[in-house]
Amino acid sequence: MAYTLDLQNAARRHLRAAATLYAATGAGAQPGCKVVAGYLFGLAGELAVKQMMRDSGMRPLSPERRRDDPFYAHFPELKRLLLDQISGRRAGQLRAVAQSGRIFRQWHTDMRYAPSIEVPEARVEEWKADANELVNQMGAP
Repeated sequence: MAYTLDLQNAARRHLRAAATLYAATGAGAQPGCKVVAGYLFGLAGELAVKQMMRDSGMRPLSPERRRDDPFYAHFPELKRLLLDQISGRRAGQLRAVAQSGRIFRQWHTDMRYAPSIEVPEARVEEWKADANELVNQMGAP
């Protein structure tokens, strides 16, 4: 089944889910829920960046070029690919995100396979702030 692309609402939905997991206090909830929240904060940030790319006029590359397409990449690769293709009215804003060494520092999809102890809570705090910043930059629904 093909799903409709709704990057803006998906970014907000992932951010809400991450915030809920981050705040979970039930028995046995932590540190695991915060680690999953960290992963979702990253996805929310990626979705916000991809919405800004669309707002800027950027569009996905052809299917045979997906390997080089920031629309199909995750942090940190998303930032690297974005630098090569930035264009449009939000180019300055996108360039600042792509060049930042701070935004989603050390976030990687491989964390989903790692033991919770390997994902520092301080890093999750940073990712939470990064996700909120990017979703706010993305703009109103």
